[in-house]
Amino acid sequence: MKLGVVGLPNVGKSTLFNAITKAGAECANYPFCTIEPNVGMVFVPDKRLDVLTQMYNAKKTTPAVIEFVDIAGLVKGASHGEGLGNKFLSHIREVDAIVHVVRCHDNSKIIHVEGTVDAVRDVEIINTELILADLETVQKRLEKSTKLFKSGNKNEEANVNLLKRLDEHLSNEKPARTLPLSDEEKKLIKDYFLLTSKPVLYVANTDDNGENEQVQALRDYVKDENAAVVSLCAKTEEELSGLSDEERKLFQEELGMDMSGLDKLITAGYSLLGLISYLTAGEKEVRAWTIKQGTKAPAAAGVIHTDFEKGFIRAEVVSYDDLVEAGSFVKAKEKGKVRSEGKEYVVKDGDVILFRFNV
Repeated sequence: MKLGVVGLPNVGKSTLFNAITKAGAECANYPFCTIEPNVGMVFVPDKRLDVLTQMYNAKKTTPAVIEFVDIAGLVKGASHGEGLGNKFLSHIREVDAIVHVVRCHDNSKIIHVEGTVDAVRDVEIINTELILADLETVQKRLEKSTKLFKSGNKNEEANVNLLKRLDEHLSNEKPARTLPLSDEEKKLIKDYFLLTSKPVLYVANTDDNGENEQVQALRDYVKDENAAVVSLCAKTEEELSGLSDEERKLFQEELGMDMSGLDKLITAGYSLLGLISYLTAGEKEVRAWTIKQGTKAPAAAGVIHTDFEKGFIRAEVVSYDDLVEAGSFVKAKEKGKVRSEGKEYVVKDGDVILFRFNV
């Protein structure tokens, strides 16, 4: 999973990026500090792995990984190349989802590129630029598809109809992800690589006092957008990231934080993208694998290696809870908790799987 961290300059993008990745991205109080995107790989916290590692006495533990990309700040006119607009748009096309950081605190010491703090206005600025960029893409594609359709290519009819709907929708300043689509149209729209069709997770960057009117205004504004909102204090998260595990736990307890900002982001990101993790376990390694909800066993096996999918025979499956309760894979099998599943089995979150295959 690749998440692009975006926002106006100086809203806390790089501070948040530093906090969740400990990658040390440059962070300064002036616009366009981030020019080339910083990339950080983050392990997905999963307590189940620790339990299985102990159970199997595994030599290695490998969590699932999320890639965070800290992309340059955006300004008005980016869709026409203002600021670092062209770079921004090319980088954002490559991510699976957008983490849109919105400043929701009023610290006069930190420059705001628009002069004042207004969460809804800031969201509108970026959304408008992305919509304008998509509108240009759609209109060019519509012109091409219309010519092909008129010249006798009947396969283009579906594209022409969808592109016309998208043109009208975007012209009304609505992101592509809010347009209702049929299953067939969902397949077509993927080929357009639209910026506003990507899922969005809004991060309300607050001060250490927590949520305020700006955060509530942001929630109200995006409630019909099929987007998630997470509030956190990027500065606090940055301070937490520099502590040891024990110190961090104590600090979080003092602040009354049940989850870190990273945990919040990952949980919301998984939910937004419809992702789950299945597990593999043995003496050599305990590992989590990320797949889409609804993935069948052969495709899930293919995440490990393409040969597993090609030569799939069956999957021996036990739920994490049943495995822990039994105490071992052998005992779980004795209790009838291990199932032999075929090609049509839909993998569930927390399944511990041993794949049988033949190449």
